[in-house]
Amino acid sequence: MTVKIKRRIKLYLFILIVLVGIVIIVFNEKGILKYWKLKSEVNSVNEGIEKIDKENKQLEAEVDSLEKKIPAKIEKTAREKYNMIRKGEKVIEVK
Repeated sequence: MTVKIKRRIKLYLFILIVLVGIVIIVFNEKGILKYWKLKSEVNSVNEGIEKIDKENKQLEAEVDSLEKKIPAKIEKTAREKYNMIRKGEKVIEVK
């Protein structure tokens, strides 16, 4: 074999090894694609946690105001959640 053919074979072998390495890095079970998928899931879970934290703070504030027996808050909660009305009031439903 000539030197050019040997160099060409080495070059093709090197390129093949690099390509196989890239394929393994990208597509194996711990590869880049799996990493991106898991990172996306983590971001969505973190967004859900933030949403639930905000909801918890809002509920804690509502419980706190009900525990302090603020009349306006108690009345608002009774009207909205339990559909309670005062004597002499009529309920008008808007559809």
